[in-house]
Amino acid sequence: MKSKYSEAFVEQALVKVFSRGSRTVRSVADELNVNYHALKHWMKGKSLEKISISAPKEKRPQDWSAKQQMIALHETHGLSGESLQAWCRERGLFAHHLTSWNAAFCADGKEAGPGGREVRTLKDEVVKLKRELVRKDRALAEAAALLILQKKFRALWEDEAQ
Repeated sequence: MKSKYSEAFVEQALVKVFSRGSRTVRSVADELNVNYHALKHWMKGKSLEKISISAPKEKRPQDWSAKQQMIALHETHGLSGESLQAWCRERGLFAHHLTSWNAAFCADGKEAGPGGREVRTLKDEVVKLKRELVRKDRALAEAAALLILQKKFRALWEDEAQ
């Protein structure tokens, strides 16, 4: 007896096959409890672009842009407990990602506040002055060494002249 699968099931199976990663087609077929050859036949008939349901694209937390992070923080502002965990599961995140993003935005806000630019320019000026001080210190040490060598050289020639 031949099994008849619904079009929705076939599309979901194809999405799973095309986004399988390093797994084999046979392992996906076993997981779905579908004949391997039937799955291969479905794959020949349709490509991923023809499937109406797009493959879910997993996105790492590092790949989120600042704007997307801000939107995520805004969406989860009032959530807590199970609702927050469910929201995070849907998007492939953990609650600690949201916490770290919030801390990063708060830290950026302190520097960008009034006087933040002024503090930054003062820090840059201090770094520049320290570099200049080190350079001048080395030049002074080199000049002192040359003076000492010059005195020793004169003393050596005076001893030979006598």
